[in-house]
Amino acid sequence: MIRVVVADDHPVVRKALAQLLDGADEITVVATASDGGEAVAAALEHSADVVLMDLEMPDQNGIDATQALTTAGSKARIVILTTFSDRRRILAALDAGAVGYLLKDAEHEEIIRGVLAAAAGDAPLAPRAAREMLAERARPRYELELSARELEVLRLVARGLPNKLIARELEISEKTVKAHLTSVFSQLGVTDRTQAALWAQRHLH
Repeated sequence: MIRVVVADDHPVVRKALAQLLDGADEITVVATASDGGEAVAAALEHSADVVLMDLEMPDQNGIDATQALTTAGSKARIVILTTFSDRRRILAALDAGAVGYLLKDAEHEEIIRGVLAAAAGDAPLAPRAAREMLAERARPRYELELSARELEVLRLVARGLPNKLIARELEISEKTVKAHLTSVFSQLGVTDRTQAALWAQRHLH
């Protein structure tokens, strides 16, 4: 059985999601949580396979809770479930470690399929959310003036290296790496390293 934690600060929504998933084959809801802190504790305590994580919650939001689980070494596959479909939230959630992103107005079967897909190692992404990301990736970049060093940093980001290893590779300080990334993000029109990496993989050869 796939062990699932449902995290949502709205009691009615939380109960409905738990009942929906508990009624599905191969899924058992091992815990529910009303905020990010509870979600992290429950996922770790029950060795959850999947966490269905609300984005906006008190005390600790879904993005921060996702980051906390990632940092703690949790094996749980985190699927964000929210009413929002804007690019910034999508990418922030994925950058924090979420593997999928579904919208609350999705059909019940889509939510169940999303949890099953996440447990199987896939990355469920709501069609509207996917369109937001594709539209951003397709946005033309006409005025790039990246320096040779900034290009080096960008290529290493695309390889998945954290700032510390980039600094070591290029023999510069982490502070300098961050400064280069700030410039790169600004010129590419992105807000985080995940989107920068996506852009680099598409445009740099």
